[in-house]
Amino acid sequence: MDILHSRIVGQGKPFLILHGYFGMGDNWKSLANQFGESFEMHLIDQRNHGRSFHADEFDYELMVEDLHEYITHHDLDDIILLGHSMGGKTAMLFAVEYPEIVDKLLIADISPRYYQPHHNEILKALNSVDFSVHTSRKMVEEQLEKYIPEMGVRQFLLKNVYWREKGQLDFRFNLQSLTENNSEVGRALPSFTSFDGETLFLAGGNSNYITQDEIPLIKAHFPNAKVVTVPNAGHWLHAENPKGFYEEVMQFLG
Repeated sequence: MDILHSRIVGQGKPFLILHGYFGMGDNWKSLANQFGESFEMHLIDQRNHGRSFHADEFDYELMVEDLHEYITHHDLDDIILLGHSMGGKTAMLFAVEYPEIVDKLLIADISPRYYQPHHNEILKALNSVDFSVHTSRKMVEEQLEKYIPEMGVRQFLLKNVYWREKGQLDFRFNLQSLTENNSEVGRALPSFTSFDGETLFLAGGNSNYITQDEIPLIKAHFPNAKVVTVPNAGHWLHAENPKGFYEEVMQFLG
């Protein structure tokens, strides 16, 4: 069984972070160094992302089992679990399936509802990159720019470009599997599942992923949830307002 790759920093109670779609644990490095003053931080790469293993199969049940294997392997218990976006979906499903392992749950800018697939332009852009032709990071960026006007999104995706061998660039994520399984990413948390532990939902003030309409659904699945808004931040709230994000998390964790 492949164990997920992670970076572990700090010491104390185990605090696990799950990144979003096309991301990796390293996206959380600077916040993890701050949290690491109080907790043992595990920055995890989920399957088909970062330095973790690639697999054709990709859905939330599998990602939950990957996480369970990871926790067993590292002999962790009574964890704090934080997930952003896709990682938030994994974290929610993990908490309802393994409530005895999770002490506190934090979900960043995603709700339990179904989301329409909306990464088609990004997938089109990534699939248009041909590493036999696009042989420098600059060339890869110029190719992505044809599809993705937002510089921030391009920079985020370019973090996944690395030298697989001398003269040969590649993506760290498993693009083929992510493309084929894109419809899995927006799946809703199964009906009639719940987690009674303390839960914090963090919504980006400029994001529409969590709206007032979602509050009843959040409460149905997570009766002990509280929802806070991180101002001056969109969907990547931890990167756009790290100070506000850090303060809300620390206040919740007491």
